Amino acid sequence: MSELVHVPVHSFYDPATATVSHVVVEPNGHRCAIIDSVLDFDYASGRTSTKSADRIIHFVRERGLVVEWILETHAHADHLSAARYLKQHLGGRVGIGARITEVQRIFREVFNLEKTFNTDGSQFDHLFADGERFTIGTLEARVMYTPGHTPACCTYVMGDVAFVGDTLFMPDGGTARADFPGGDARQLWRSIQKILALPEDTRLFMCHDYCPGGREPRWETTVREERERNIHIAGKTEEEFVRLRTERDRTLGMPHLLIPSIQVNIRAGDFPPPEDDGHVYLKVPVNKL
Repeated sequence: MSELVHVPVHSFYDPATATVSHVVVEPNGHRCAIIDSVLDFDYASGRTSTKSADRIIHFVRERGLVVEWILETHAHADHLSAARYLKQHLGGRVGIGARITEVQRIFREVFNLEKTFNTDGSQFDHLFADGERFTIGTLEARVMYTPGHTPACCTYVMGDVAFVGDTLFMPDGGTARADFPGGDARQLWRSIQKILALPEDTRLFMCHDYCPGGREPRWETTVREERERNIHIAGKTEEEFVRLRTERDRTLGMPHLLIPSIQVNIRAGDFPPPEDDGHVYLKVPVNKL
């Protein structure tokens, strides 16, 4: 079996949301992709800022990189995406798994969105099919659907790395929850098995790290480490995992930024259109979630 291509990855941790964004660069080149970016949002005031995204912009420009893709592993429920802002400043195409249309249909009803809101995924530049291949410069990449946390979750595999979104956490953090609308614990288990079937030295990059036990943030592990040490997976059967995941999810509260995040992220990082006073508003469903 041929050796996997080593892929340079540069990661940026946002402590406010425990989110890790990544810039992946073609080996020996200058083309890159940005994965799971963050737009800063203060819920109390309703104000946004671009500090996290600007760190990435500075990094890209300082190294003379050319952005070809701005990728989302799914429609995040715990941070707002900076995809629109990054595209305005760096170019590139915004891509996500094609099942985002299912998530859009679910949350159009939850938030009773404006009649002009489309659920065909047209807010994104490209909707990836399962197994689809694409390139970042000379670097070949493929899309692997990994639903369970949400219907639209996907993993991007390229060379010796895979970006797993929220499907997996570091081994001491376990796995994603599966109780959001459209989530499914059994489907999550089967998606995880697809990731764990990758070559054991494949480097896995997380989208979040909540620093269990107060340790320092970490976001890179391997297939081997997840197989052997993940606290929700190692030594467990599918039935045991589904029972553990379901019982654990019943104890979890809603993510702090779920309500604003979903409304923005199903629009590829854009906000709802301004209302008749010229201002943008995000809805809070009462007694509905």
